[in-house]
Amino acid sequence: MKIGYARVSSFDQNLDLQKDALEKAGCERIIIDKASGKNTQRPGLQTIKDILRKGDVLIVWRLDRLGRSLKDLIEWVNYLETNGAAIKSLEESIDTTTATGKLVFHLFGALAEFERQLIRERTQAGLAAARARGRLGGRPKSLSEEKRKLAIKLYDEKKISVKEICEMMSISKPTLYSYINAKKVKDENRLSAKAD
Repeated sequence: MKIGYARVSSFDQNLDLQKDALEKAGCERIIIDKASGKNTQRPGLQTIKDILRKGDVLIVWRLDRLGRSLKDLIEWVNYLETNGAAIKSLEESIDTTTATGKLVFHLFGALAEFERQLIRERTQAGLAAARARGRLGGRPKSLSEEKRKLAIKLYDEKKISVKEICEMMSISKPTLYSYINAKKVKDENRLSAKAD
């Protein structure tokens, strides 16, 4: 059986283009989800798992309708292969019912794994180089209470720019603003406690 899967991210988006393409491809059943691609727990995907049988072909208009990342797609292809089913993408012309389609998809998977390994190796090399120079990796230590108060005082005086304060204290703008907001909350809590 040919099972079509269509997805839109929001309820106001139109599914007609996908449905027309899936019907033209001969899908006997079309499963629809209206959910973000980030959400991997979609009711339509669960329905597909429930009805999928050996020899079935899952057809999508484009691969990004099925999964947002290559990792998600590879997991789906592996799931389908394990269950004796295949996947076909109409726009990308990928069809794992053919030897060439399987090869292309496995190349994608190999490239994704290669990229993950490169990132891991670069990160390890960068950390080793930093340690060799006596620097430790990770998040910088936060300012002491005295330095926080000084940074807020400089900000309140408005004599030097935010950029200069951040450079002087070796902190980012969001960090400075988080100190300022924390002080405001603390002051508001103190005032409300006095009022009670």
